Amino acid sequence: MSHAHDHSTAPQQHRSAERHVDVCVIGGSAAGLGAALQLSRQRRSVIVVDSGEPRNAPASHMHGYLGHEGLPPEELTALGREEVRSYGGEILSGVVTRVTQVDDGPFRVELEGDVSVVARRVLAATGLADELPDIEGIASHWGRDVIQCPFCHGHEVRDQRIVQVINHPMGLHAAQIFAHLTDRLTVVVPASVDVDPEKVDHFEGAGVSVVRAEARRIVDGPTGELQALELDNGESVAADVLVVGSRFRARVEPLKPLGLTAEPDPSGLGDALAVDELGQTTVQGVFAAGNITDPSHQVLHAAGHGTKVGAMIASDLAAEDLRTAARPSPGEADWDHRYSGDQIWSGHPNGSLVDEMSDVTPGRALDVGAGEGGDALWLARQGWTVTAADVSANALERTAAAAEQHGLDVACLHADANGRQPFPADEFDLVTAHYASIPRTPDRRAIRNILAAVTPGGTLLIVNHDLTDLEQDAPRPQAFDPDAYVRIEDFLDEMAEGWQVEVNEMRPRDHGTAASHHVNDLVLRARRALA
Repeated sequence: MSHAHDHSTAPQQHRSAERHVDVCVIGGSAAGLGAALQLSRQRRSVIVVDSGEPRNAPASHMHGYLGHEGLPPEELTALGREEVRSYGGEILSGVVTRVTQVDDGPFRVELEGDVSVVARRVLAATGLADELPDIEGIASHWGRDVIQCPFCHGHEVRDQRIVQVINHPMGLHAAQIFAHLTDRLTVVVPASVDVDPEKVDHFEGAGVSVVRAEARRIVDGPTGELQALELDNGESVAADVLVVGSRFRARVEPLKPLGLTAEPDPSGLGDALAVDELGQTTVQGVFAAGNITDPSHQVLHAAGHGTKVGAMIASDLAAEDLRTAARPSPGEADWDHRYSGDQIWSGHPNGSLVDEMSDVTPGRALDVGAGEGGDALWLARQGWTVTAADVSANALERTAAAAEQHGLDVACLHADANGRQPFPADEFDLVTAHYASIPRTPDRRAIRNILAAVTPGGTLLIVNHDLTDLEQDAPRPQAFDPDAYVRIEDFLDEMAEGWQVEVNEMRPRDHGTAASHHVNDLVLRARRALA
């Protein structure tokens, strides 16, 4: 996709932000990012909406993930986000409030703050929420010295004084593993929990201390560390680590308008969302992955499941497109929607284009991401032979109509900058792209396509927003992810040889040619060497 939004807007009423994509992924942890990576690699437009509330947030490290053993969870998330963005997938920070279906067609994913995503498919990767047992003080220790999984944290607490409260019969399965990890295990068995007495006897026979009482509260040490567990009989059991099982609740609230609800998990410890072997829920087009579907998933399993379900969604979309003989470019539907309503921009040219090109002898020009044509029309007025290129057919219709209205000759090219040879090579004396939303790819295909279109001796003019200004001024929640798009530094990295950089600077946006948001421009002007 290549598309410029000039931000030279005429005064207009506030409109809600609505994005259109192939897939909206709800939840940006291991499962959601695994699916998004798979999908974005299949040239699908993907938006991941993440509320920033992962289940493993209290944990400082994760374990059992081959190749990432001991990595802090937030570092894995950061790595996954960068990988998804490197293929043009977007990560939006936000909270999804509800998901509905639009006339048996696409799905509308609504976010807090007047933002929505319309998607052909939805993947729920929202995970689980833990409901902790009623033990005073447990929440502040959860994920540190209060744990529940021997595979997640067992090695780190080996040989310590471990006290495990059996608050469900399934707890005895974990207890037998902890009994192997330490010879200082105490098992607390409340009378309210129905456990097999014979199994409890096995622990006592193996030398494990068994206490029959109810847990009341955690006793802190002088620096806030866990020191002991106080029981309802007034006794305390010294402890370095407390093991308790939580009840888990599948985070399905946004899916309820679709009729999707969680079902009791066979373990009896909570609930989960039912899916088939492909990750499909009972609502066609809505998928789920990760421990929202299987509470036994650790991070590695969740990432693997998300990757598998992402592949299933890609196959499902491919089959649908084959039936309809459609092969849309990623993002094409999104930009066509944006240009389906009233005029967005003022029609004036961008200030940096006027500044840089006013005194240049006209020739052949390519405007990448022409939008409604403000820059292309200005170039034509200066005597340039102009080709306006955009991924949106709707945008090009507006450019063509404006050119006809003003008696200007502008050729329109429906092209995706990330496509195969979208622009004639060595053809244009000027190639310009103002604020072009070009999805990233690891091979920088779009950048190479744009550079190749410049004739030897010709000029490249790339103008971006200064993201510092955008981040300060952007409404919340965000509707676009700038890190998923090509930046000026990406062009510079690709122009190591055969180019002379003439301008590379940040400058205040020129307000003389157009009404504008108060942001700075990042301007790159370079000349291709003569052959």
